[in-house]
Amino acid sequence: MVAGRTIKTEAVVLRSLRLGEADRVLHLYTPDRGRIGAVAKGIRRTKSRFGARLEPLSHVELLLHQGSGELGTVTGVDLVDAHRGAREDPYRLGVALVGAETVLRLFGEQEGQPRVFAALTRFLELTDEAGSRAPARPARDPLALAFQLKLLWLAGYLPHLETCAECGVDSELVGFSPSAGGAVCRACATGSLPLAPATQRTIEALLRRPLADAATVALPDRAARETLSLLSASYEYHGGFRLRTLARG
Repeated sequence: MVAGRTIKTEAVVLRSLRLGEADRVLHLYTPDRGRIGAVAKGIRRTKSRFGARLEPLSHVELLLHQGSGELGTVTGVDLVDAHRGAREDPYRLGVALVGAETVLRLFGEQEGQPRVFAALTRFLELTDEAGSRAPARPARDPLALAFQLKLLWLAGYLPHLETCAECGVDSELVGFSPSAGGAVCRACATGSLPLAPATQRTIEALLRRPLADAATVALPDRAARETLSLLSASYEYHGGFRLRTLARG
């Protein structure tokens, strides 16, 4: 952004934090600038023009004024999609929040990544349309897992699963090593996370198919648990963070 200028951009609201008595700080993801921050003044007042349009998960078109500080100021908002379908169902909301937090933590730079933005908006559209699976755990939902795997790929951290990431053999792959960057064989598996062959096939299917087809992938409980462990270990090793939304799954 250029200091002292007003810009227009699409954005998805990833997170909203209270600031003072009436304002909020928004964490936004944009196609051309990546993750940015902005202040929405007076948004918590009942007569705010912007309040209902800037809820987390909302897809909007914003006018932002950038002054000398790091945070821009919201001066105008047009709603593209409120994603009410995701927000109004507890299970779908849980799935959507996993995706939003993943983007927030994995892509923290002010660097345009249009493919990440396109994937995020498509993920939220599909979450709107998905059925509720309560009392299932949103963190283990096939759409949530597929989206995170595709984000790892876009971030350059896609796990290598075809051969042992340590020695290169293509048989007896029984574990996952985040430091090695992929699956490991029995001989190299000391200290690794369990990763059954069925889980490896599940991960490959989730990566290969479009997000819209994630629900068609067979997802046994063990495969869901091991995929979730792989994702969590990858985040911690490559980014040094843990997702709070995954801790509930």
